[in-house]
Amino acid sequence: MKKVNFSLLVLFMTLVLYGSMSFVEVKAQKYEFGGGLGVAAYTGDIVRRLDKGNVGIQGTLFGRRNFDNVWSLRAGLSYGRISAADSINPIDPLAEIRNAYFKANVFEISAVMEYHFLDYLHPQSAYRFSPYGFFGLGYSVISGNGAFNYDGNDDRGGYAVSTPVIPFGIGMKYKINNNWILGVEMGFRPTFSDLVDRLDSKARFQRDPETGLVDPPSQIGGFYYGNYSDKDWYYFLGVTLSYSITSIKCYAY
Repeated sequence: MKKVNFSLLVLFMTLVLYGSMSFVEVKAQKYEFGGGLGVAAYTGDIVRRLDKGNVGIQGTLFGRRNFDNVWSLRAGLSYGRISAADSINPIDPLAEIRNAYFKANVFEISAVMEYHFLDYLHPQSAYRFSPYGFFGLGYSVISGNGAFNYDGNDDRGGYAVSTPVIPFGIGMKYKINNNWILGVEMGFRPTFSDLVDRLDSKARFQRDPETGLVDPPSQIGGFYYGNYSDKDWYYFLGVTLSYSITSIKCYAY
């Protein structure tokens, strides 16, 4: 009786171990490390919509954890160079008078969740590519130089601003082989600041040319150098390349 019980126990443990190994291998987490290069752009008080004449370089380093073949978590460090000038394409007559410009460096840290629409990571998948979307949180430090004309004088100098951002966007990934993954991505970054371009949204008033005093709003009225109703955005568009590793080795049965 004891031999039978021992044999059954050994058989049971063997089946459990085999099943556990199979389960772990199927669920084995995959990690990716990579980087990317591309272009950065901005919209705000100087540029209202994306303009190819106002783009700079951008780069990123990231790590990714694939929880399964659908969801991934990506953390990254990014750098971008953004700029704009009223002299390139003024949006209205006031912009011509304002004659503002800025050049700034953007340093960003972020974490986003990615959702893949196709199961491209599975070894037996019929697809080697997948579109995906992402959404997350980040924080940016922006520093640069800028200037604008106010009351006949140039207000210029360096500045720095830090702000939370909400990264989101879309992309496409292609599995070159079991380890290398190529991607292209368009990311949007709404900020919580109106000073990315160094232009605030305070009201300004004209001066009386004879007295040099500021005229009250009842006579001439104030005007805004920036749009007080919205915040500034910046954007990253680029190509990424990542190397994928697994935390569990393949087992031979």
